[in-house]
Amino acid sequence: MNWVELCEDRSLQDLPYKIELNRHGQIIMSPTRHMHGYFQGEIAYLLKKLLPQGYVAVECAVDTAEGTKVADVTWSSPERFRINKEEFSCSVAPEICVEVWSPANDWDMMMEKRALYHAKGALEFWNCDEHGTLR
Repeated sequence: MNWVELCEDRSLQDLPYKIELNRHGQIIMSPTRHMHGYFQGEIAYLLKKLLPQGYVAVECAVDTAEGTKVADVTWSSPERFRINKEEFSCSVAPEICVEVWSPANDWDMMMEKRALYHAKGALEFWNCDEHGTLR
């Protein structure tokens, strides 16, 4: 399965999970807690407030060497936004990619996503821990 097929599959709409694809096209679902969404909203608000000239997205799909990963929050410059605007998933990562910690994550997974986003052009990778601290 590829990302376009996943997005167009009506049976996968409105699931209460974050969905990603691994490099084999297999679906990976990660349930999140309500605080996960709260932190996403707060980070998105702060990015838009502090960097108003760019574009903020929540649940932003990024094509990587290991499949389609979904960054919890991203910020893109107008130039980067124009590249990805018409795509189902970003062929070039937004400049800032943020992952919010969830029980399904471990440190190795976060570092793998960091490397994958950087390989696709991200300039910064932020991690939000379970207390809301950004690193």
